[in-house]
Amino acid sequence: QVQLVESGGGLVQAGASLRLSCAASGLTITNYDMGWFRQAPGKEREFVAAIRWIDIQQAADSVKGRFTISRDNAKNAVYLQMDSLKPEDTAVYYCAARGIRSRITPDWHLYDYWGQGTQVTASS
Repeated sequence: QVQLVESGGGLVQAGASLRLSCAASGLTITNYDMGWFRQAPGKEREFVAAIRWIDIQQAADSVKGRFTISRDNAKNAVYLQMDSLKPEDTAVYYCAARGIRSRITPDWHLYDYWGQGTQVTASS
């Protein structure tokens, strides 16, 4: 049974940092593209960043230069370092996994497995 468990969310002031973690079980992350998505109230789920086993990365323009995705293969975990948080970053953040295809996709509909989400709130 595949499980993705996020942690590390919280309430911070704008400009602060948070580090999200995603612990995977039931799959080996080196066989998957691992992504982070977020969903704010009343909005559609949106792509944040993704990483492939050979360190190919992709990030949304809105977070480039502020957020960094990384992984630890030995721990079977993926991380999202979020710096200089803004109020517009407030959302539930989800970890997701997709079996490797030709290239990383930002389309959340195409991901196979999802975590339960963790709330991130950046107050102004």
